[in-house]
Amino acid sequence: MRLRNIPGAMEMVAAHPYCIDDGKPLAGKWKEIFENDNPLHLEIGMGKGQFLLTLAEMHPDINYVGIEKYDSVLVRATEKLDGRDKPLHNIRFLRMDAVNICSMFAPGEVGKIYLNFSDPWPKDRHAKRRLTSENFLNKYDRILVPEGQIEFKTDNKDLFEFSLTQLDPAGWKLVAATSDLHRDSAMNAGNIMTEYEEKFSRQEKPIYKMIISKSCL
Repeated sequence: MRLRNIPGAMEMVAAHPYCIDDGKPLAGKWKEIFENDNPLHLEIGMGKGQFLLTLAEMHPDINYVGIEKYDSVLVRATEKLDGRDKPLHNIRFLRMDAVNICSMFAPGEVGKIYLNFSDPWPKDRHAKRRLTSENFLNKYDRILVPEGQIEFKTDNKDLFEFSLTQLDPAGWKLVAATSDLHRDSAMNAGNIMTEYEEKFSRQEKPIYKMIISKSCL
């Protein structure tokens, strides 16, 4: 889908108090940023923020960081945050490319990672750019707590099947998976839909989901 540019988006993101640029490493400093010791969860490629904002409201005892590299998309997330009746203090937006994630989070600093409808990068030569590639799984392993999990949702069957092939080489274990989330009562319990997911649901497209971990729980 074509990204619509918003004039002045970079300046708006830079001026927002809850947006952080990746200009300096923040690894190990998130407790200071949130001013508490609550668990830290990430969404990588957060889009317009509906999923993460809903989580932050439901779980005030968890700190959430949404990672997004496009200013024009981040602006929409800040608009949703600012338009709420009640403020949310347990959320921050981080403008960065996920390839640099290890400079922003210390080993064992993150409790969970969400990957929702990530770019499939369909060409074979771009496989390492996929957020579920062995390359990225190794990065996540560095910043997650030992029992940390990744929850991944996509409408792209090829990306889902590719992601399954990456688990063994990277040393990850499949906790649960489904090829039709919205018809899987167990996996769909408590599911929060993203903007993309709502669209795909209306089109009756199947949603694939997997939960993975480095440890056997």
